[in-house]
Amino acid sequence: MIPRGIALALRHRLVHFPAVAVVGSRQCGKTTLARSLGGAYYDLEQPEERLRLDLEWSRMLGSAGLLILDEAQAWPDLFPRLRGAIDADRKRNGRFLLLGSVSPTLMRDVSESLAGRLALLELAPLSLAELPESARGQRWLLGGYPDGGVLESGRGFPVWQSSYLSLLAQRDLPAWGLPAAPQTTERLLAMLAAVQGQEWNASGIGKGLALSYHTVNGYLDYLEGAFLIRRLPAYHANVRKRLVKRPKLHWRDSGLLHALLQIADEAALLRHPLVGASWEGFVVDQLLTALEQADCAFRAHHLRTADQREIDLVLEFPAAPATKQPETWAIEAKLTASPRPGDLARLNAAADIIGAHRRVLVTHGGEWMEGEGAAVGHLDDWVDWIGENA
Repeated sequence: MIPRGIALALRHRLVHFPAVAVVGSRQCGKTTLARSLGGAYYDLEQPEERLRLDLEWSRMLGSAGLLILDEAQAWPDLFPRLRGAIDADRKRNGRFLLLGSVSPTLMRDVSESLAGRLALLELAPLSLAELPESARGQRWLLGGYPDGGVLESGRGFPVWQSSYLSLLAQRDLPAWGLPAAPQTTERLLAMLAAVQGQEWNASGIGKGLALSYHTVNGYLDYLEGAFLIRRLPAYHANVRKRLVKRPKLHWRDSGLLHALLQIADEAALLRHPLVGASWEGFVVDQLLTALEQADCAFRAHHLRTADQREIDLVLEFPAAPATKQPETWAIEAKLTASPRPGDLARLNAAADIIGAHRRVLVTHGGEWMEGEGAAVGHLDDWVDWIGENA
C-alpha cells in the first residue's frame, strides 16, 4: 500500500473527534486507507451490509474498536443513529470513520445530523508527493487513480478513465440526485473538457445543450460535489484595477480530462491545443492537494483584471507555512523548462496589484532559482517544498 498524505491528519482527527468523514471521488483509495487502520468495516451500498449493521448496531456501539462505514451517503437512516450514539457518550473519540463519494454539500444528512460532531478530510487521487519517483513522470498524462494506470506504466489508460466517467454518468450521479439523462451528462462532460482553464460561462454551455444557465449551474454543482470539477473562485480585493469576477473551471484529475480530449499518449498531449490549460489545471490541483495533505489552512482563488493581467492561483494563508504570518502568494504555471525574464516580469506586475508576499513560477522543468522578486521551480520541487515546510 502506498502511504497516503492525509494519513497523519486522519489519525489526529480520530484522537480529537468522535467521528471523522473522509470524502473523495470514487476509486481514489478511501477504502484502502480506512481498512489500513483496522476496525469493523461495512459497505453500506450493499443491502446485505446495511442489514448486518442494523442487526449488529447495539453490539458495535459497545465495542472499543473503530467502526468504518463506507459509502455512508447510501443509507440516510444511519445519520440520526450516529448522532444519538455520539451524544450518549460525547467524551469518547475515534469511534466512527465515514467514507463518502460525494461532498457534504450533497450529503444533507451529514450537515443536519452531525454538525459539531464530525471532522472532515478530503482524499484526492494519488498525487505527485505520494508517488514513487519512477511514476511521477507520467502523473500529468495518466491522472492519479490507482487503477487508472499511474502505477502500471499507463496500462489501461485511457480506457479505464472513459469507463469510469461512463459509469458515473449512467449510475452514480443519478443515484446521488443529478436529474440529467446519462446522455446529457456525457455531453456536458465533453463540453467541460473543451473549456478547461477558462472562466465559467454557464450560458455558453447551456446553449450547446439547449438548457438554461440555471440548469447547467445545478448540474455543475453535482459534478463538483462528485470531485470531478473545481470552480476556482475569482479573487476579490480593494484594488484600483477592475477585476473579473467569474470563477475559473478546472478538471481535478488530468487523466479524466485527457481521456475526454481523446489524448492517448504524451506526444498527443504536447500537440494538443489545450496542453497549456491542462498543465495549469494540473499545477493548481497538485499544489492545493499538497497543502491539504500538509493540513494547512488556506483560501484559493484566481485573478484576472479587465486589462488581462492574470494570476493562475492566488493563495491566502491566515498563517503562512514558512513564516507563520498571514501571507498572500501569487502562483503562475508555465509550460516550459526555460523560463524567460519576461515571464517573471509579468508575474511580478500582476502580483504587485494584490501586494503578494511570495511570487512563484511553476515550470515543467529546469533548475530551482530565485530572482527578480520571484522563485522559479519545477512542479515536483514545489510539491516537495510544501511537504517539508508546511
